[in-house]
Amino acid sequence: DTDSIRPSQHLYTNQTQPYFRAPHIYVATPARFFPGRKVLSDEEARLIEVHPKYYNDTSDAALMTSRGGLLYQRFHLEALLRPGIGANNWVSRSNYPVLGWVQTSPHEMSFYTNQDYGQPTAHLHRYVFRLDGLSSVRAGDHPGIWVSKPLVRSGNHLFLNASTSASGFLRIELMDEDGEPIEGYAGDHAMEWIGNEVQRPYRWKRGPMIELDEERPIRMKIHLKDADLFALRFGRRNS
Repeated sequence: DTDSIRPSQHLYTNQTQPYFRAPHIYVATPARFFPGRKVLSDEEARLIEVHPKYYNDTSDAALMTSRGGLLYQRFHLEALLRPGIGANNWVSRSNYPVLGWVQTSPHEMSFYTNQDYGQPTAHLHRYVFRLDGLSSVRAGDHPGIWVSKPLVRSGNHLFLNASTSASGFLRIELMDEDGEPIEGYAGDHAMEWIGNEVQRPYRWKRGPMIELDEERPIRMKIHLKDADLFALRFGRRNS
């Protein structure tokens, strides 16, 4: 990202692992290290008893994804995790993520980082995210539209992990691979989905079942207002 062989950031311990909810996608949480970016004064460092070698730099955590091979994507260049409040969080090599994500409730997942590196108080800390909540398709009060690539389904129901406000919504129209609306699944047939659930079926006026050949590629035209779409999947009603 600098038009040279020298990157703008140091990424360490990439912690790449298949995402447990969609193992064809690899999720990486590298530590992002900034050598020489000193935050603490010598007196602040003395008060937290950090090792003299470990307060001349700072670090946080980033997010990358991959579909395998040698290529990673960084759709969000901001930090996944910012250092916390307090001098103890602004030392070298603190905030380094541990490998992997763990589902810790039906609607949340957690990851762990080292904290207070080089200090007597060094420990691991757990951070909680919504299930699938690393990214989303989002629209504010001004409605937006997102159109998918052509997809081949495995299942005749569409399940959403999404969140809306009381005034927000999602509406999903189905189109063929050329972008033409599919009768019975587009226009006024697409109903508003309102709520906050990690897995709830989407319904058209004709019902939740998609009565189309599963091998027929389709596109989704998703209308959003004051809403986040975190994940979607096709499946059977009881899957």
